[in-house]
Amino acid sequence: MNETVERGFADMVEWRRHLHQYPELSYKERETAAFVAEKLESFGIEVRTGLGGHGLIGTVQGSRPGRVIALRADMDALPINEESGAEYASRREGVMHACGHDGHTAALLAVARYFADRRDSLQGEIRLLFQASEEVCPGGAKPMIENGALEGVDAVYGVHLWTPIPVGTVASATGAMMASTDEFFIDITGRGGHGGMPHETVDSIVAASALVVQLQTVVSRSVDPLRPAVLSIGTISGGTAQNVVAEKTRITGTVRTFDENTRALIRQRIEAISNHVAEVYGATAQVEYLVGYPALVNHAKEAERFFRVAPSALPGFKIETATPLMPAEDFAYYLQERPGCFMLVGAGNSEKGFVYPHHHPRFDFDERAMTASASLLIAMAEAALEDKT
Repeated sequence: MNETVERGFADMVEWRRHLHQYPELSYKERETAAFVAEKLESFGIEVRTGLGGHGLIGTVQGSRPGRVIALRADMDALPINEESGAEYASRREGVMHACGHDGHTAALLAVARYFADRRDSLQGEIRLLFQASEEVCPGGAKPMIENGALEGVDAVYGVHLWTPIPVGTVASATGAMMASTDEFFIDITGRGGHGGMPHETVDSIVAASALVVQLQTVVSRSVDPLRPAVLSIGTISGGTAQNVVAEKTRITGTVRTFDENTRALIRQRIEAISNHVAEVYGATAQVEYLVGYPALVNHAKEAERFFRVAPSALPGFKIETATPLMPAEDFAYYLQERPGCFMLVGAGNSEKGFVYPHHHPRFDFDERAMTASASLLIAMAEAALEDKT
């Protein structure tokens, strides 16, 4: 563990708890961004603000030219009413840091201070990406990239505090590690009428119900069993009264895949099946398909760097190969542009009650994991700066 980071643990806790008490939703992180900018400037770091909404970049330029390494943290919270009972619980009703982004931000601030204090001996540049709006598509990563976040960058790294694995464990993997995420909205339109005279109607609820069943065949019968994929129906809604045949019914859902061919196939099957099923029942289907974040694919060389660097950076930690995850991350966009690696830092602790999953109203994490996150990012950046290949 980095000794400098460990000495600054109390500051990380203070920063994290402040952010936790004053969470802000995606695209609304004005106060969070101002807090981060103030801290960076107090470290003597040059800051660019207002990128893709409230994203910002801090730059630590070394005394000698060299490689450019980007490190990223996300800052947004979720529309969840907190039930953790923590003394530092959210003071804003209906808004909560339920995914650990407050910890990501605090850890990267510690990293920023570490490199700022060493700029005179630094060869190269550390670029600190504090990104807004990760939780809601289209997300904040692409606007950051469009505003030059990756210009001249040789490698980019990010971490996610992850409560499904215990504190004292870190994990990553070569290749696809987190899924792409798409959303679909299907509107079935029939012909409404009296519930007592269904023969004079086209029941959109019946057609939609049949469609829900048929969509379950997309993954089971159209996708190669060796290619992981998920198609989940999230909502089905229609009708206005118990004695009225519904003219319109809406189905919504999500699709998760790890490769673009499977992703395209599922979209095609959803659209085709929706139209065919609706037609059989005398109805029509309109499919709105929103393409979200791509799969997060770690670069082989950078994943190998993680497995080489982590044991010395985090002595005594378990270093594991991550199991691919169906949740998505817009860090994927950075990895489409530059070599890099995304890493999971264990933050669960059953003895302290940190057992709730991400996006749960009682979510919290072991704050000691922040020192591991910061130490890992520093070690990865320093190793990459020294890489001459």
